[in-house]
Amino acid sequence: MKNKTIVSISTPLGKGAVAIVRMSGEESLKIAFKIFSASNLEISNITPRLLYLGKLELEQNVYEECLMVYFKAPFSYTGEDIVEFQIHGGTLLAQKVVEVCLKNGASMAEAGEYSKRAFLNGKITLDKAEAIIGEINAEAESELKSSLQITNGRLAEAILKQQEKLKTLLAEIEVGLDYPEETEETKLKTNIYEILRELYNNIENIVKQSESAKYFKSGINVALVGKTNVGKSSVMNALLGQDRAIVTDIQGTTRDNITESFSHNGIKINLIDTAGIRETEDIVENVGIEKSKTILKTADLILFILDGSEKLSKEDREIEKLLTNKKCLYVINKTDKIRAIEKFENEIEISALENKNIEKLKNTICNMVIGEEIDPNALVLTNERQIEVLKNAQTDLQTILSENFLSLDILSTSLKSLWQLLGKITGNTENEDIIDLIFSKFCLGK
Repeated sequence: MKNKTIVSISTPLGKGAVAIVRMSGEESLKIAFKIFSASNLEISNITPRLLYLGKLELEQNVYEECLMVYFKAPFSYTGEDIVEFQIHGGTLLAQKVVEVCLKNGASMAEAGEYSKRAFLNGKITLDKAEAIIGEINAEAESELKSSLQITNGRLAEAILKQQEKLKTLLAEIEVGLDYPEETEETKLKTNIYEILRELYNNIENIVKQSESAKYFKSGINVALVGKTNVGKSSVMNALLGQDRAIVTDIQGTTRDNITESFSHNGIKINLIDTAGIRETEDIVENVGIEKSKTILKTADLILFILDGSEKLSKEDREIEKLLTNKKCLYVINKTDKIRAIEKFENEIEISALENKNIEKLKNTICNMVIGEEIDPNALVLTNERQIEVLKNAQTDLQTILSENFLSLDILSTSLKSLWQLLGKITGNTENEDIIDLIFSKFCLGK
């Protein structure tokens, strides 16, 4: 049974210069010629990948002048015939074009159905499909770079290479089982264990890099804490490069947590300007202070903002107690004034007013949380499902390697299981339910 021809809007809804309506399936071209016409253009003489200017009939004697392009199977995103209409932007117009396609034989596409068809038709691997979601949802340059590496095939290439090694080992084991008298079993096992150790190291490398780079996706959560009126909001505004938090001389201005993000060297940094921690009878301010204490437990890094022109106060000491055993950086603000505060082992001097040392502070935040051990050219995964598969493979490999020379038949079973496990990343061994779940995360027109 042939696939139905699907249609949907492939550009964001709203007003814009251009909107794209896409159809995919065997009937795409046939449906297109029912509603679109251009001078001297017929199904018999259409050239794939060439834009045609013509008229699309929305209803009787009502036309939209637009462009149409045809991608002939298998040379298309889905591997099927695809037709795209490039029309004037506008939600109502795009929806009208979809309605016309539906009336002429197309069916509404489900979320991610184009990419799912691309996967089923061998145009993309499962890891590449998930990376496409990553590209669409990327909020930081580092996350985008990670996804682009995978859509360019680096992960699939690495995994398929390891699967090929396992297949070769399985073939050698089969020969050893069939012809034991002609096989040096000890030598064969030594070779197998050597290759499995190499495989373990390769996987460990990817997992280690990926876990260090988890901040590529979620960003670094940085809490700014300190007593009231110490300059937390000014520091936040300096880091953001804009006036986001209210700055006044009145104590207790920030009564709730304010969260804003910026990107530094491709890393997303989430700043949380907390309510100033102090003793107060103000009920509303107290709620904000309790929230601040909760945030201290989950932040990746705490910036303890101190007024460098004053000695450490009782309030500062009380806050310092809350930061015990937490990753913390003492930020000595107001260096535009004479320093009166004591020195700290882990400190940085800045002036939010004069924007002094703000770039150094940004670099310090990244180095304290991420460090400098991440190789910018390494294969880094931000997809939790893929990382989990590799961790499971690590566990299986540890079990095999911890045994002292398993029998060939047990090794064969273990390696087949390992080959199947790695295939969950590219999709060549994954089950249909998981595949459906992954593609359901796509938007309607992708």
